[in-house]
Amino acid sequence: MGGGVRVSGAPVVLDIDGAVGPLPGEHRLPLAAWHEALRFGCGMGTMRRFAAQLDESLPAAHGTVLMGSGDFHHLSWPLVERAVRRRPPRSVRVVVLDNHPDNMRFPFGVHCGSWVLRVARLPQVAQVHVLGITSSDIGAAHAWENHWSPLRSGRLVYWSTGVDVTWARRFGLGAAFRAFAGVDELAAAAAEAFQRDPMPTYFSVDKDVFAPGVVTTNWDQGRFGRAHAQAVLQALRGQVIASDITGEVSSWRYRTWWKRWLSAHDGQDTACADPRLPEWQDGQRRLNLSLLDWIAAAHAEN
Repeated sequence: MGGGVRVSGAPVVLDIDGAVGPLPGEHRLPLAAWHEALRFGCGMGTMRRFAAQLDESLPAAHGTVLMGSGDFHHLSWPLVERAVRRRPPRSVRVVVLDNHPDNMRFPFGVHCGSWVLRVARLPQVAQVHVLGITSSDIGAAHAWENHWSPLRSGRLVYWSTGVDVTWARRFGLGAAFRAFAGVDELAAAAAEAFQRDPMPTYFSVDKDVFAPGVVTTNWDQGRFGRAHAQAVLQALRGQVIASDITGEVSSWRYRTWWKRWLSAHDGQDTACADPRLPEWQDGQRRLNLSLLDWIAAAHAEN
C-alpha cells in the first residue's frame, strides 16, 4: 500500500474551537481564525482556501487528524481528498462511524451534514460506508433530503439500527440500506464484511455515533459503545491509510444568520456554555486516547 498519508505518527489537531485536549506527541495547528467561517458549513470558495492552507500546513507524514466539534466534520472532505489523490481509481474504501448519514442536501456549499456526497464522488473512492446511524435523517419523512445518486450507484451504503428504512426498497435503493435489529448485530456484520474484503481504507469517526453514556457531544447521539468501535477497527487491521476524529463538545455563538437558523432547525444550541463542559471535554479526551490507540493498531504498513 504505497503512497498517501500515513496513519502512523503524531496526531494532528486542527485547533479551531479549542475543544481538543492535549494529546501525547501532538502536532497542533492554530486555526481559531477560521472558526466562524467553517463551523457548521461554508461556501465552496472558503473550503478551497482552507484546503489550500491544509496542504501548506500539514506535515507530509502524520497520524490521525482531530478537528474538534462534529460541526466541522465536512473538513473530512479535503482530508480524504489529500490522502487518496495519488491512488488509482476506485481503490480506497471510506468507513465513517456517525449517527447521521452526512449525505443531506445543502444549498449554501458544503456543511457537516452534506460532505459524504463529495467524498463518494472522488474517483479514487470505491465506496463509502456510514456505520451506526440511528437518526431519522434516513427515515421516510426525510427521504427527499438525502442525495440519492451515490446510494443508487452503489458508492454509498448506510448501516443503521432503530430507523424504519423500508421506503428505500420502493425506490430501488434497498441495496444501499443495511438495517439491523441492534448495534451489536450491526458492528458484527460490518466487521465480518471488512475482514472478508480487505482494501485500503480511510477511517473517520464522529463521536456522536456513541451512546450518551460513553461521551457527550453537540449533537443527538447514537448507540455505539466503545467495544463496537474497537471491533470495527480490529476488522480493519492493516487496512487504514489515514483517519480523522471529530465530535468534541464546544460552545459557539454564530455571527452568521443562516448558521444560527439552520443549527436551531437541526435542534442544536451551542451558544451557551454548560458548566459541565470541562467534565465533558475530559471524557472526550479519554475516548480520543483510546481511539488513537485502536486506529494505530489498524494502520496499514506503507
